[in-house]
Amino acid sequence: MILRRAPFAGSAVSSILSGLKLDRLIAKHRSAGRSAAHRMIAASRVRLDGVIVRDSKTDVDRFMSVELDGETVQQGTRALHIMVNKPVGVLSATADAVHRTVIDLIDHPDKATLHIAGRLDRGTSGLVLLTNDGRWSKRITDPGAKVPKVYQVETSEPISPDAVGHFLRGFHFQTENIHTLPAQLEITGERSARLTLHEGRYHQVKRMFHRVGNRVVMLHRESIGCITLAADFTPGQWRDLSQAELDSFR
Repeated sequence: MILRRAPFAGSAVSSILSGLKLDRLIAKHRSAGRSAAHRMIAASRVRLDGVIVRDSKTDVDRFMSVELDGETVQQGTRALHIMVNKPVGVLSATADAVHRTVIDLIDHPDKATLHIAGRLDRGTSGLVLLTNDGRWSKRITDPGAKVPKVYQVETSEPISPDAVGHFLRGFHFQTENIHTLPAQLEITGERSARLTLHEGRYHQVKRMFHRVGNRVVMLHRESIGCITLAADFTPGQWRDLSQAELDSFR
């Protein structure tokens, strides 16, 4: 069953990034040299997203439409940036022969082009971002970006106030020989907390709580950067990201 799409007034916008220059694209299309492509562009014969472009070195990505003398050189693919509230039991994967995946929750004709920007364990619920824009997703998943991710946590035992300091100092994981970045732990109840991480190690939250003698029994990601799940955004729902949400990662 595909759950209904959450309403949103607005549309996702592609990021203007690329690895291809306009003159190279035109030269390839016409099987011509770069000099010939330069002349075509300088003569105002090329339109990029409907606008005449005279700079041969203009960057072009796959999301842009390109025309030469009114002929389509590149149709342009729509950039998709989607958020979904992943329920427990659903895989953060694009396909699986046995289990339901986050892609199965999305009712979109181009969903097969999506990849996941930041996975969650099968037993963890909450915010997952999907896109077909690799440059945009890299901004989120690149360890150097240190994008904050906020989780709601429930534990089997009462959370000691001393845990706040331990999380702030970080933990050394011998297997990977890494030391976790400072994490902000806000105790919200005897067995509940809100945790802010700036990285995403394997089973990191569970392993950190294990170090302070506790066990995670519920884990829910409520936000990534400035993108936050609204209280009425029910498990299984999805929507396009807003312009403001997209811009927050530029």
